[in-house]
Amino acid sequence: MRQPLVAISSDVRNFENYTWHAAPDQYLMAAYQAADVIPLIVPSIGEGLDIDAILDGVDGVLITGSKSNVHPALYGAQPTEAHEPYDPARDATSLPLIRRAIDRGIPLLAICRGIQELNVALGGTLATEIQQLDGRMDHRAPASEIQAERFAIRHPVHIKAGSCLAAVMNSDAIQVNSVHRQAIDRPAPQLEIEAVADDGTIEAVSVKNARAFAVGVQWHPEYWVKTDNSSRRIFAAFGDAVRAHKASRERLQAAE
Repeated sequence: MRQPLVAISSDVRNFENYTWHAAPDQYLMAAYQAADVIPLIVPSIGEGLDIDAILDGVDGVLITGSKSNVHPALYGAQPTEAHEPYDPARDATSLPLIRRAIDRGIPLLAICRGIQELNVALGGTLATEIQQLDGRMDHRAPASEIQAERFAIRHPVHIKAGSCLAAVMNSDAIQVNSVHRQAIDRPAPQLEIEAVADDGTIEAVSVKNARAFAVGVQWHPEYWVKTDNSSRRIFAAFGDAVRAHKASRERLQAAE
């Protein structure tokens, strides 16, 4: 029996005189080691890419974080320098991938930029430079050249009782890292708020009435899956959902 396959979103980057479609190693290794799935990077080709053909061949979808932001025109906002940088090819690929994965009941985990894409894909809006808003903490990474310091776990999030995340964590609060300057502003109608920070920033959501695991988190569990129990639990739950979906699909195919 083959190991489950998971589609991973990609960023478009230009370096070494090439255009690359790439995903950070931390996400790939967290998927491989903590979720026990094989990650496959989806190129950000955008319009014309056969999303259903991709989803026919995988058992789950992981939408990664990124330095780039969802283009504000996609949620009805006026672009400014504060909204930059952008990755329009990623937007044109990941948003339809998210929508179709939900429609088809394929397990979905969306992280950082991913939770923002999830919200926009379903009709929500984003706020930028949230550290400038009244009552908000600074959610940006600490200034450091050392990645472990930038991704250090440093503030609590409070989990809604009875939520999907509460069942995963078996707790009403966990400690997370914080490496973002944008966040959900108006949640999409199809999303349920699962967790918030002390300042009210939405830190996790799930898709209402989803046919499979469909969760977005604003923090970065991929960075600490080897040492942080909460981070490991998220990827383990995603992996379990992916395997359950794969088994269900194989049973249906065998019955045909």
